[in-house]
Amino acid sequence: MSADGRMPQPKALLFDASPDLLPLVFGTVVDWRQTVTKYIERRSFETIHSGSSSIPTTIRLKCAEVDWPTFAQEWRSSYYDFTRDQAKPTDSDEPLAFKTVDEHHLDSLHALLDQHAISGLWTEEQMIQISRVWHYLEGWPDSSCGLMALKNQGVIICTLSNGNTELLTDMAAHADLPWTHVFSAEKFGAYKPHPSVYTSACKELGLEPGQCAMVAAHLADLEAAKDCGLQTIYIERAQEETWPADRVEGAKSKGWVDMWVRIDDDSVGGGILEVARNLEGEKRL
Repeated sequence: MSADGRMPQPKALLFDASPDLLPLVFGTVVDWRQTVTKYIERRSFETIHSGSSSIPTTIRLKCAEVDWPTFAQEWRSSYYDFTRDQAKPTDSDEPLAFKTVDEHHLDSLHALLDQHAISGLWTEEQMIQISRVWHYLEGWPDSSCGLMALKNQGVIICTLSNGNTELLTDMAAHADLPWTHVFSAEKFGAYKPHPSVYTSACKELGLEPGQCAMVAAHLADLEAAKDCGLQTIYIERAQEETWPADRVEGAKSKGWVDMWVRIDDDSVGGGILEVARNLEGEKRL
């Protein structure tokens, strides 16, 4: 913080932009929950009611019992577990052999169908297509315009996501996200919260960590970035935070988050638009 209590002006903002680490820029920039749930509900309905499908009756009956919003959350949660395991230090302090998020999403979809006793609902070709729904998530209402406002202020805006490069590129085109750079954990051969992801992104930009700010809807991501010397910006998003309420309050009271954008700021645009306003100096932090 500067003498007047304001955070130093960052030269670059790094956004958790995928179904990311912790809940994809999934949750911070895009609304994965509605997109994924509606899509798999529609695909299952179409398959079950297709005149050309030869799905066994047992699978049809089991599908009727599936709660698809819960299924979508389980799929997302498997992503969280996968990236956390990948980021854990090994005996040599090196990340595990790299596996892309696309590969994980397909493997996880197979596992979930087995778990719900509906394997065989979709062909392998259909499974591959469905697993790529994460490439085409819808942005929050403030995302595209908020990012453009930041870009117009001369701030470098980048993804720093556990999503693979192709996923992030497709998502940017679909949701009109005007990134300056697309940085994926894939580029650095590790997953957040492994420190090398944060520090490597700063080096790639030719900046010191303190000149960059991590922007996320997940305090675990920000805590790891803070430990690496980055500034931190927290955007509250409904149903995205995984920390319990007491731990969230603890983070707020300790003050290590440099900017905290509340959900109730949505009354004036909220989210990334509020970040742009704060950095422009229209509102004191």
